[in-house]
This record gives sequence, C-alpha cells and structure tokens, in this order.
Amino acid sequence: MQLSLSITTLATACLAASTSSAFFLTPSIKTATTTIATRTRNTQLYISSWGAGGPPSRRPPVAVSPADNIQEYLKQPEPVAARANLSGKVLVSGWVNSKDRTEQTVFDFLNHDESAFTFDKIVAFVNDSKFAKKRLISRSARYTGLLDKLEFVQAETEGALPTLEQLDGITSWVANVNALETVQTVANLVKESSVENVSVLLTDAHTMDAAAAQEAVKAFDDLGEGKSFTIVAVGAISETPEGAMPYQIREFGSDEGVLMANATYSRDESLRAVTECLGLTSGCNKAMAFSEVDNVNQTEYKLVKGLREGGYTRPQEFDHMLTEGPEAYDKAVEEFGTNGTPRTSYDAWIEEKQKELDENAVSRRQRVKEEYEEKKQAEIEAIAREWAKREFFRKATAGDMPYSEDEYIKSVWERAMFEGDLKYRMMNGQETDERKELAEFKMKQEKKKATMLERAKAGLQEILDEDDKLVAANKKGGDDK
Repeated sequence: MQLSLSITTLATACLAASTSSAFFLTPSIKTATTTIATRTRNTQLYISSWGAGGPPSRRPPVAVSPADNIQEYLKQPEPVAARANLSGKVLVSGWVNSKDRTEQTVFDFLNHDESAFTFDKIVAFVNDSKFAKKRLISRSARYTGLLDKLEFVQAETEGALPTLEQLDGITSWVANVNALETVQTVANLVKESSVENVSVLLTDAHTMDAAAAQEAVKAFDDLGEGKSFTIVAVGAISETPEGAMPYQIREFGSDEGVLMANATYSRDESLRAVTECLGLTSGCNKAMAFSEVDNVNQTEYKLVKGLREGGYTRPQEFDHMLTEGPEAYDKAVEEFGTNGTPRTSYDAWIEEKQKELDENAVSRRQRVKEEYEEKKQAEIEAIAREWAKREFFRKATAGDMPYSEDEYIKSVWERAMFEGDLKYRMMNGQETDERKELAEFKMKQEKKKATMLERAKAGLQEILDEDDKLVAANKKGGDDK
C-alpha cells in the first residue's frame, strides 16, 4: 500500500514537472533554445505560447459536424514557427509622440517573456527623446525589464522616418504609418539598411483604393536576401479593448482587401497583430488588411471565437488564421456532410443557446459603441463651450461685446463645435490639418450665409408681391364703386 502511494506520488510529480517545463521555460533554457535555433537556422521555437515540445496530439475522429461544434474541427494547439532572426536590436517608430497616451503597449509586446522575441535592445525612434523617456519610464517597465533594453533615438525633424545612419545595426523594425507614400519610403530604407525584418502598421487604410495600395506593396519586391516584410492595414483606430472582436484577413492591395469607408479597428488589437506577425514565419512577405467582424454567422467570427475558446494563444491564433483560415474550416464542414450523423435535439438546444449568446454579444457591442459616441460628443461639446467662453472673455475685455455670455455662445456655436472636434481629434492622435480644415469650414459658412440671404430675399420679395397684389385689388374695388 505504501509502495503504491509512493509510485503514484512520484508519477504525479514527474507529470507536473513535465507540464511546467513545456510552458514556462527558465530564462537560461529559453536563451539556449533560441541560440541553437538561430545557429541552425531552425525557426521552430518551443517556448510557452509558441508551442510545447514533443509531437502534437490529435483528437480521435468524432461523429459531430464541425458546423455544430467547432472544437471538434480544431486540433490541439501546436508549436508555431518563428522567423529566423528575432534578436539583436528592434527599432520602433511612429509611437510615443502623443500627450494623451503612454503608448507603452507595443514595447511590452516586443519585450514579453512568453514571446518569440529575444531582442537585446528596443530602440524608441521618437520626435522628442526627453518627452518619450518620461512617458516610458514607468513602474511596469522597470519590473518587466523593459527599461534595461530601452534606447531612444530622436528624429531629425518632427514626423520624419529614421535615416540610414540611424538604422545602422538595426535587425528588426516595427513602423506605425498612415500614408502609402510612407510605406514605400520604409521599403526603400529596408533595402539599403541592415534591417532584416520589418512589420508595418498602416492605419486609416479605409481611405485608400486598391490600385494605390498595390503599388505601395510592390515597393517591397526584391528587398534582398534574408529580408522579409509584413504589412498590417487597418481602418480608423478605435479604443475597443484587445480581443473584443473577431476579425477577417484579406490581401491588402486586392479588390477584396479594400476596407469599408466606416471601418474601425481596436488600437491594442492592431498593436498585437503587427507585433505577432513580425514573429511568425506565416506572416512573412504578406500585406494584409484586417477588419472587425460582427456578423455572428460569418465563418471568421465562428473560427476566431472557437480558437480562443479552444485555448489557442494569440500567436497560435494568428498562425492558424494565416495558414488554415476560414477556407479549411468551410471545407471540413462540407466534407462532413457526406458521412455525418444526424443532429440530436441536444445539439439543436446548444445551437439555440449559442445563438442567444452571440446576439447578446452584438447588443453589448452596440451599447458600448453608443456609450462611446455619447462620451465623445460630450467631450467635444465641453471643449467647444470652453473655446466660446474664452472668445467671449477676450472680446468683452476689448469692450466690443453687445451680447451676454449665453447669447454669444449661441451665436458662435457652430464655430465652437468645429474647434471642439478639431481639438478632440488632436488630443486622440488623429490626423488633422488645422489651416486647411478651418479654411474649408469658413468657406462652408460663407456659402451657408449666402444661401440664407438668397432665401431671405426671395421670402421678402414674395411678401412685397403679395402686398402689391393686395393694393391693386383694393384699388380696383374702389374704381368699381
């Protein structure tokens, strides 16, 4: 009895140790594994979310359609392949320039212990080094070891890309841009520099057509031996939390890859996509348009949700979407139909409950969106009122103010709302052109005044015509008498 207990205890301890080592490698083991992988050019990394060691296990065949239970289609999460060179120095450009956000998230993703990255230095390429240091020197950065890796390089001019000299010694580059011309410039710099891997986040891609996008992607042709790229194109940036919405991936530069005019994408989710794709072999030399999916019946919605519920980590999730994607799932559903078993009443009940949950999720998302718009409108109106009050005080001080404060605010409210919207977008890091937008606003106001004046003249003329008719009628009546 005692011997049996000892053997059971020993087996349990061995199993726990084996499981622990598969998912939580110590720094020394992680370094050794990465060194061997780099030396042999074998990019299969066996660390945490990038896969566990040993052959992957497969579930036995079952007689349930993948359409009814997606978990019967998905295999147990397997190791994913990482790019060849994810060490050395990585340069991060296009962030830490906003006064409203620390923008530390992208640096945390590149520094995470459970990622495939083993960068020695993470270089923040910014407009103002002093400002960026204040933003990124935080308690969490100290605890995670990010501060030990951080370096700062200042742009020669505000908003400029790094020069070839500033890219010297850089092996990887993560760039945040919002124009196709900048994408082409990034490609030219990579061709002439030491950069081996570049991952570009292109925001506001919903304003770009397929032909122009395809031309920009062509700039990455023939980068050179050992160099690879990834482009992640998204719509307007929103503050939706990471992982809140499923997504679909289309080829950027194709007709299918054109985003809708109102397309939005989560800020943190876009950072996750551009960094994870930098590490994945499956993301090499691909230009992708990411867009959110809220149709619960769409294949991508079911698949992404199923991957997350099935225990897939974010690298494994992205890798599956890039290598297998919705096409493989649709094919599995179609093939099952030839030899599948009838669905039971229990299956129908599960499907109905799932449908209810999905509908509730859509309602929650709509509510969150409405609350966000209400909050945004309230902030814009508050900024507009402050602007109008300042203008009233300035003019009242000069002695040229025939109105009360409320009357004045009412009279300039359209201009105040314009100023409020402009300031709100500037505070949230959105692209603005104050001079151009102000000129267009004034032009619209002038046209509006001219239109109102014409209407007033037409109305007055109608009144005068009616008076003339009335006078003529009275005069005629007098003559008849």
